[in-house]
Amino acid sequence: MDDSQFSFEFSALAPSRRIYGVRELVSAVRNHLEKGYPDVWVEGEISNYRPADSGHLYLTLKDGDSQLRLVMFRTQARLLRFKPQNGMQVIARGRITMYEARGEMQLLAEFMEPMGAGALQVAFEQLKAKLAAEGLFDPARKKPLPTLPRRIGVITSPRGAVIQDILNVLRRRHHSLNVLIYPAQVQGESAVAEVSAGLRFFNKHGENNPASPQTAPSDFAVDVIIIARGGGSIEDLAAFNDESLVRQVAASRIPVISAVGHETDFTICDFVADLRAPTPSAAAELVIRSKVELEESVAALRERLRRAMQYKLLRERQNLLPLEKNRVFARMEDAIARRQQRVDELRFRLESLMRQRLAATSRRLEITTSQLHQRDLRRQLKAQQRELFSRLEALAAATQRYLMRRRSRLEQATGTLAALSPVAILERGYSLIFSADGSLVKSAAQLAPGDLIRARLAQGEANARVESVIPPEAKE
Repeated sequence: MDDSQFSFEFSALAPSRRIYGVRELVSAVRNHLEKGYPDVWVEGEISNYRPADSGHLYLTLKDGDSQLRLVMFRTQARLLRFKPQNGMQVIARGRITMYEARGEMQLLAEFMEPMGAGALQVAFEQLKAKLAAEGLFDPARKKPLPTLPRRIGVITSPRGAVIQDILNVLRRRHHSLNVLIYPAQVQGESAVAEVSAGLRFFNKHGENNPASPQTAPSDFAVDVIIIARGGGSIEDLAAFNDESLVRQVAASRIPVISAVGHETDFTICDFVADLRAPTPSAAAELVIRSKVELEESVAALRERLRRAMQYKLLRERQNLLPLEKNRVFARMEDAIARRQQRVDELRFRLESLMRQRLAATSRRLEITTSQLHQRDLRRQLKAQQRELFSRLEALAAATQRYLMRRRSRLEQATGTLAALSPVAILERGYSLIFSADGSLVKSAAQLAPGDLIRARLAQGEANARVESVIPPEAKE
């Protein structure tokens, strides 16, 4: 073996060395941790709990002498159903990573819940203790319900059996009561926002709106509000343990009845509401007194008043009995009796005088009625009508006779005129001769031989020329 071969084998056996930068090494370890532990569950006790203003949560999980940093960012922290506290045993889920700035391993948590009791129960107890310390459960701050409300607001799901139960009870107890329903989801993510919106709506339109005290009540003003839903698990009723909704109920100016769940179910809304009803149907029973109960109460009061008045009158009558025996009252009775006698006498005189006046008036009425009968206008009108008809008939007869005379004279004149008419003469064979200038020829002396003449016949005309003229003397 030569020296070159020996040196080669020696260099191959020498250990290689790699030098990492701190950032490079921490980054490599972080990548290794994130790939090896992408989803782990860790159990431990909370210590060094520090919520940041940004909404992120920082704490340490301890288990004996071991500890692990835990970070929960704001997005996941908002979903927590409870408030973490030091000393609380919890289970957290997340991925293991490395905080490069300090080279510390930490759990980037996405979920966390208390050990033993559920997160919702812990949140319930924490919020209950917090609000109780603020005095929101104090009975002195709760508003009384109206004895007989005119309009009731109900915040619930419009499609559930709860609203039908409420309406049936109200219809049976007081059929003329007005009910306004604000539809809202009572379970799920939108339940808190929709129920809160219903409370704001009724308070905005309430009759005791301080923002507009001079404004008349609107059509949406209610005297009491019922928040209702059926029973369920603590998860189903979680919306009614939400702090924002609970504070909205406490701040309502209108009395609020909480009717959430069954009789054994309790929510934070039950504690801050002005009245807690074990069931929605019971809320309807509590919100309105029966008309029968009111009538019975009024009847009882009326009976008590009647008895009290009878007793009062009896007492006063007994107090007057000794006074009745006093001579002063006897003289007063005599004076009253004399005055009564005088009143009776005046009444009799007045009645007699009234009867006399009535009789005189009746006689005058009879005389006037008789005179009216004698001067009955209808009879006078009938007589005048008959006279008018008679004169009209006479006038018609006279007119007819006058027309007949005129017609006779007309016919006679027409006959005479017809007899004297030249046309009638022409009908008998005569003719009329006219000269050239259109004048009627009455004598042969008016003509000369050669003159043109025109002859008018009974039917038609003829033109001719005079051949000769025979004077009247020659003809004789």
